[in-house]
Amino acid sequence: MTDMRPILFFDSGVGGLSVLAPARELLPRAPFVYVADNGGFPYGTRGEAEIAARVPALLGRLAERYRPRLIVIACNTASTIALAHVRSALEVPIVGTVPAIKPAALVSRTRAIGVLGTDATIRQPYVDRLAAEFAADCAVFRHGSAELVTAAETKLRGGVPDPAIFERAIAGLTGQAGGDAIDTIVLACTHFPLVEQELAAAAPHPIAFVDGGAGIARRIAHLTAGQDWPETACDGVMVFTAADSANAALAPALARYGLVRIETL
Repeated sequence: MTDMRPILFFDSGVGGLSVLAPARELLPRAPFVYVADNGGFPYGTRGEAEIAARVPALLGRLAERYRPRLIVIACNTASTIALAHVRSALEVPIVGTVPAIKPAALVSRTRAIGVLGTDATIRQPYVDRLAAEFAADCAVFRHGSAELVTAAETKLRGGVPDPAIFERAIAGLTGQAGGDAIDTIVLACTHFPLVEQELAAAAPHPIAFVDGGAGIARRIAHLTAGQDWPETACDGVMVFTAADSANAALAPALARYGLVRIETL
């Protein structure tokens, strides 16, 4: 029989769509379930202990309900804090999302890199280790922006975010001492690639933006190589963890990502 087990993507909101998109391109016949934990949104302003407890428990429930063949934590904050906890709690293969510091270091010419993420992500020791291992010869600047997450959600709902939000995010990096040399910025929150054009427009000079979406898609393809897929593409399922009247406003955007069925956990 055809293996209908889905790949499950998980984020606090809709940012993980920036990871889902390249995965769908690489595996067009794979069934997908996308889960937005809007009941816990946003993760970036929550404490580490709360995220470390919430994410494994919630993914345990989701694994029982949807029986995925693989889970993608499409959230930098959840991955840097809870990835080890989830892997120890579940037998399903887990793919995490971490700041793309390594590829940024490979392309930076000025050896000055910005890391733009949530406050919770940029302060993690995991980021320290990535910078030490892959960008030891670079100046690595960090800035956390909660309002940029909200701006991405607003855009996906059809709204127009205030341009000043993007200007403040860029200035939070380039305004630091030595930050004017930054030529590459790591988008260390999966929400941020959704507003990459707006960030580029706010930059004082040309800057390359790097995220991990394509690399995660390749990792998913590698881990599922040789597995059976449905003969034709399937409609994806969108799951919210909390009922909210605002969820309906996302339906047109979700449909563009192949998520045509909407459910509440």
